[in-house]
Amino acid sequence: MPDLTYAQLAKATANLARDITRSAEAIRVHAKSIDEEAKDTARVAESIAALKVDAATVAETREVARIMAGLSEAVLAYATAGDTTARAAQAAHDQNKASHAAIGEAASRSPVGREIYDVDNNWLTQE
Repeated sequence: MPDLTYAQLAKATANLARDITRSAEAIRVHAKSIDEEAKDTARVAESIAALKVDAATVAETREVARIMAGLSEAVLAYATAGDTTARAAQAAHDQNKASHAAIGEAASRSPVGREIYDVDNNWLTQE
């Protein structure tokens, strides 16, 4: 039996593209959540500044908001890289389908037994 059949390869590449796309979208949702938290933290910093809370606390709260905004940007960039990876996985799936689908279909329709892998290689090279 072969190590990898066309059907296994097609399924694996399709699943990979789907999983990466799903993961990239989940990362994007988390990034948006972090961004909203960063905006909320910035609003809190302004609110406590208006209440005349000590300057060090206000500065720390603003710094946390700034760090969270930067984290959100980094996570969005990571999600974008995931999109690029998903497109590459989909391209691999499409290439596999274009290159091997006809062979896979022909093999599945072939009346030749499934034990073709037990054939002696020397027999195949004879004229």
